[in-house]
Amino acid sequence: MLAALDWFLLANLLYKLGLFSARRAWLVITAWVVILGVAIGSAAAFSGKLSTSMSLDGTPSQLVIDDLKASFPEASRGSGQIIFHKTNGQNFTKAEQAQIVSALNNLTTLGGVDSILDPFKTEADIAKNRADLLDGQKKLAEAPAKLKSAQKKVNQGKKDLVSGQKTITANVKKLKDTLKTLKGQQKQLEAGIAQLQAGHAPNEMVAPYLANLAKLKAGISQVKAGQVQLATAQKKLNAGKIKLAKAQKKIDKAWADITVNTPKLATAQKILDAANGFVTVSKDGQTAAAGVYFKHPLNEIEEPQKSAVVDSISSVKIANVQVEVSQELTRSMPSLLGPGEMVGLVVAAIVLFLILGTLIAAGLPVLSALIGVGISASATMALSSVLQMTQTTPILGIMLGLAVGIDYSLFIINRHRRQLKMGVEVGESIGLANGTSGNAVVFAGITVIIALVALNLTGVGFLGLMGSVGAAAIAIAVLVAITFTPAVVSLIGLKVITKKDRAKIGDAAAQHNAEQPKNATKPVFATRHPWVSIVATITLLLIAAQPISSLRLGLPDGSSESIESTQYKAFKLASSAFGVGINGPIVVIATSDTVLEDQLKLDFEAAVATRLMQLKNVAAAVPAKVSPDGKKVLFEVIPKTGPASAETEQLVYDVRGLDAETQRTVHASLGVTGFTASNIDLSKKLADALPLYLGTVLILSMILLVLVFRSIAVPVIASAGFLLTVFAVLGSEVAVFQWGWLGSLFQVHDPGPIMSFVPTIIIGVVFGLAMDYQLFLVSGMREAYVHGHSPKDSINFGIHLSRAVVVAAAIIMVSVFGGFAFSDMVTIRPIGFGLATGVLFDAFLVRLILVPATMTILGKGAWYIPKWLDRILPNVDVEGAALERQHLH
Repeated sequence: MLAALDWFLLANLLYKLGLFSARRAWLVITAWVVILGVAIGSAAAFSGKLSTSMSLDGTPSQLVIDDLKASFPEASRGSGQIIFHKTNGQNFTKAEQAQIVSALNNLTTLGGVDSILDPFKTEADIAKNRADLLDGQKKLAEAPAKLKSAQKKVNQGKKDLVSGQKTITANVKKLKDTLKTLKGQQKQLEAGIAQLQAGHAPNEMVAPYLANLAKLKAGISQVKAGQVQLATAQKKLNAGKIKLAKAQKKIDKAWADITVNTPKLATAQKILDAANGFVTVSKDGQTAAAGVYFKHPLNEIEEPQKSAVVDSISSVKIANVQVEVSQELTRSMPSLLGPGEMVGLVVAAIVLFLILGTLIAAGLPVLSALIGVGISASATMALSSVLQMTQTTPILGIMLGLAVGIDYSLFIINRHRRQLKMGVEVGESIGLANGTSGNAVVFAGITVIIALVALNLTGVGFLGLMGSVGAAAIAIAVLVAITFTPAVVSLIGLKVITKKDRAKIGDAAAQHNAEQPKNATKPVFATRHPWVSIVATITLLLIAAQPISSLRLGLPDGSSESIESTQYKAFKLASSAFGVGINGPIVVIATSDTVLEDQLKLDFEAAVATRLMQLKNVAAAVPAKVSPDGKKVLFEVIPKTGPASAETEQLVYDVRGLDAETQRTVHASLGVTGFTASNIDLSKKLADALPLYLGTVLILSMILLVLVFRSIAVPVIASAGFLLTVFAVLGSEVAVFQWGWLGSLFQVHDPGPIMSFVPTIIIGVVFGLAMDYQLFLVSGMREAYVHGHSPKDSINFGIHLSRAVVVAAAIIMVSVFGGFAFSDMVTIRPIGFGLATGVLFDAFLVRLILVPATMTILGKGAWYIPKWLDRILPNVDVEGAALERQHLH
């Protein structure tokens, strides 16, 4: 009773709020206009930057980034790619290269830019390193033969020196002995001559002896000269020994160098082999990939800084050179309402006119929705200065605000029009419409809000914020519907209905037709052919759901962008010239236990790079940078497949799987990060959270529906139908965005995985909207059943009572959401498509066919509830029936 009283009090409060808004119409309208103005002013004054990337704390890739910010800041820098392509089929000339390098160097003068990668210098350095390695390997291969030849000569020289030494030694001894003999003879001869001269021997006798003495002295002089010559020869021989010793030392050193350099060259060969697939200038010489590196991570770079880079490089005009920039540099906030969205609004306006009959009445829901969206979107942009949010966040709020804003206002206006036709006075009718349909709008809005706020249960920050912003947009739409709509309707007066209807006011027949739907209990198709309806509906939904078995989650890369966009062209040019993997390199951080220096560093790089190259799907593994402490090495791993492919996703897991092995073999741990790895981690996190969120939503739907309809079967049917809708929507998403069916219609030229957060968003929003339609259709059935209609007649009554407005509301939502399916923003298209198909499936197949058909078969069982449960359940009067009875009867 307390809950029933609470809902009656709420209905009564809304009744009074409606009357107040009607009586103080200009005050209410002015208040909302002022709020809108303040919101727009706040957005203009405090609007911050919207993130172009989605990150998640606690994921493996984010943990690596957090560590790098402190220990290796250079490795955490954001970067972008610039592609230069020759359009005339010729190589880059020296003059063109100089112009390109000059343009790249100019980027370093811009704020936030740290450095650039010159593709031509990089390619030349790579070529020089390869040439130097080949030259070193050639010299190393030739060295042993040369050294052996030199050793042979040295060995022969040593032999010759030994032989020469023997000869000199023998000759020295021989000359010494000869000299001794000659000196002895000289002494004897001189003694003989002295005796002869002392004996006064005649000169003729002495003369021969003197002649012999002279000859003997000449011989001694010759022997001494020979000794001098031998001493000189000995010196030369000693010098030869020294020379041969030096030659031997040189040869020994060369052999030692070969021993040292052989593993060094082998290490260098391994590193170059691993980097062989990395090039910055294509093999045909017609495409060059330059890089621009910022001072901070990409998600911390202000949009004007990236725009300055794009503007600077785009202003460079070089004949026959095409310049394109990558997705990382070009993501910016698109227009909030593009052509597709405007078409959706036009269709919604047409539907409103058809159901409401007057332009004034048709324009009011659109105006209400625009007021609400203007406030919520502006407030969101103002909060972006203090809350980090993605570009998708405000767009989702706008999308939901427009759709539910129009529908909620429509429900109240439609009830008001019906009451006017019944003869109720304008002011009283406004209050009653606000207390009955407005009450249902509040309940429906709360349901959607709960589903959106529950996105915070996923543990994904940006997704929870998206849900909270969307919930705020719904809340504002509800507030506008129950205040602004009554105020404007009061000013319109009876013009909210057609002249024909105004003329019939007071006519008993017209009043009866307004009170009771035409042919109130006439069977509809679902009640006439329940089994056909059930089988056909479930079959259609299951067919639509079939592709869900192939569902893959990811985030869009450059190939998802518009074909005319520079980021798409850059992606395709890079893929064609260097391989598709160049668009999504994987950053691998190898952390050693010890400081890496000199050969130890090279051996470490070679060991890790070689092991990375052994993994499947690796085109190149390039050691790029070493941390300041010498313990971390950054490797850039280029996959053979694109960043959004299943093979690249598996490669990330394979690299992480090497961690235990590298710790055992090279005493180093491996961490994986980068744009590609972050996307994969985020997608896995969301995929893991999806069952929990879906289960939570299903339990919530059961509880809400049991409270509202006091039945067990109706909530089960409704929840099962919702589950079928979810599967059908996700299957359709896979067919269009992952398989490419109808791709040309939705700008899906390069199919890829479904955006990681799309299923969760779709589940939350479709749940809220499904509960709305369930409420507006089945509450009428329950009211008729409670008042004595048979189960089948009550189903027909409820459908005839609410079908027109529910169909109109569904068409409006399909139109609005469908307009966003053609958005310029690749992250919005699948959301718009999913919500449009969700409403289409749920409203037209589940709520209007499957639910009434199943309830027809169940008969009274559809409304069965155990007595004990009936006693403890509160009577939730969502439609404000008590208020209606109090004022109309």
